[in-house]
Amino acid sequence: MLADLLIVNIGELATTVGYSERPQRGSELGQLAVYHDAFLAVKAGNVLALGPMSEAKQYQGATTQVIDATGQAVLPGFVDPHTHLVFAGWREHELAMKLAGKPYLEILAAGYGILSTVRATREASVTELAALAKRTLDRMLLHGTTTVEAKSGYGLTTESELRQLQAAKIAAAAHPVNVVSTFLGAHAIPPEYKQAPEAFVDLIIEEMLPAVAAEDLAVFCDVFCEEGVFSVEQSRRILLAAKQHGFKLKLHADELVSLGGAQLAAELGATSADHLLYASLEGIKAMAAAGVVAVLLPGTSFTLRSPQRPNVAAMLEAGVPIALATDFNPGTCPTESMQIVQTLAWQSLGLTPAQALAASTINSAHAIGVADRAGSLEAGKAADFVIYDAPNLDFVAYHFGVNLAQHVFKQGRQVVRDGNLCY
Repeated sequence: MLADLLIVNIGELATTVGYSERPQRGSELGQLAVYHDAFLAVKAGNVLALGPMSEAKQYQGATTQVIDATGQAVLPGFVDPHTHLVFAGWREHELAMKLAGKPYLEILAAGYGILSTVRATREASVTELAALAKRTLDRMLLHGTTTVEAKSGYGLTTESELRQLQAAKIAAAAHPVNVVSTFLGAHAIPPEYKQAPEAFVDLIIEEMLPAVAAEDLAVFCDVFCEEGVFSVEQSRRILLAAKQHGFKLKLHADELVSLGGAQLAAELGATSADHLLYASLEGIKAMAAAGVVAVLLPGTSFTLRSPQRPNVAAMLEAGVPIALATDFNPGTCPTESMQIVQTLAWQSLGLTPAQALAASTINSAHAIGVADRAGSLEAGKAADFVIYDAPNLDFVAYHFGVNLAQHVFKQGRQVVRDGNLCY
């Protein structure tokens, strides 16, 4: 079969192979197929074949588009499985408070933090929110991300939560990046329910969840299970109700204290538990037994200047699948770049570039339920890939602070050319 598109003379092509049914875990993490002087063939938007250049000619016909990638690295498009894509209201003015050493919960208690973004998001229209989200998707795409998860959670009323999810749907329809939406109404206790948190939990269960389900606006339901936010029992109530409405489950877990979020994620069969800086050994073992993906967010620790790190060694030993994400949001991690996450993965988590790539592609695809079509370059899967201005995978993680994504392809269609959008 002849290819529509043929990338030739690739300096280094690296991808996981054979893990579309389950994520890599333990010693498997970072096992890649690596080809030098390689080709990648694309047909009808999907990967047709890949391998050494000696096998490339059989896929080239008179109408095949050929792109020369001499000396360059080709990697799967990043899958970012934890982002707060839709919001209005950046929070750069909190930087001084953070530099003064004020902890996040103190900033939140003073009316800043998430609540300032909530105020701005409530005032924004669906059209405004969609336009802001599309700009963010553009920046993600320019940095090599081709699939993202997008949470609500900055409205905290039924109407505004629906607006965020509707905005994500509108932005996704006008953009090459695939968007998987998550309902996160349980992101914080809004000011009007500060003295009645149980009533807000009731609102989420009795009104928000049915409304989101009725409009089919989200695949997942997430809860910020944390001290001072939603307790383990409140989180359990919300997630069990979400399950009844057909949502898959996620959990912001054990980010600031060891509250038992990891154990709850395992108990409920959540797809992922995210953050996990303070997850206990018991929680980690429970996640491993239940197959819950650990989505780690090193950019958040970096922004918050937190010395705490997730227990990666224990996760690998127990066999917890590890994924990486940006946690893009206006307060605690304002970056759209999964490239910088690769750097932070080795710098702060001790993962090798190969482990970080697997955690940012196939494992992150499993964390949002799209590994059957995204997260690796294998025959029959979507041809989502990036040609980097870099000789190899290691260079992408090593050379930080710049955007090395030169050309980006989504389902075989070029959407970034020479560092510029072209979709």
